[in-house]
Amino acid sequence: MDITDIRIRKVESEGKLRAYVTLTFDGCFVVHNLKIISGQAGTFVAMPSRKTNKGEYKDIAHPINSDFRNIIQHKILEEYNKLDNLESERETSSTGELPRESSGEPTAPPETREVTTESSDKTAEDTSAPPVDQPDKIEEE
Repeated sequence: MDITDIRIRKVESEGKLRAYVTLTFDGCFVVHNLKIISGQAGTFVAMPSRKTNKGEYKDIAHPINSDFRNIIQHKILEEYNKLDNLESERETSSTGELPRESSGEPTAPPETREVTTESSDKTAEDTSAPPVDQPDKIEEE
C-alpha cells in the first residue's frame, strides 16, 4: 500500500497542534484528520480520533503495526518540514528577488500553506477550502 497524496493544513495557534493532514492510499482510499502535534519528545503524528462518553479519545483509523506507523509518520513529517522550510525561505528572503529555475527564469514563490504529494511528484497547490469542522463529542454506539 502506497501513500499517493499528502495534504497538510497548518494551524495558526499557540497550542501543541501544528497541522491537520489528509492521506490518500493507492489513489483510492483517504483518511482525514490526522494531526501533527508538537510534544515534549518532539513532533509526532496522531491518528484521527473521537471522544467517547467517558471523555477518552479512541482512534478511528490506525496502522496495525509500528513499521507502517513509522512509514506514515516519516512521510508526513518530511512533507511538513519541507513546507516549513519553504515558509522560512520566503520570510528570510530580503533581496526581493524571485528564486530562479535551472533555466534562469524566475519562479513564483509558493502562495499556499498546503502541500500535495502525488507519488514522487511533489507540488504545492492553493486550496482556499476551510478545515473540516470536527464535532466536539460523538456518541458511542
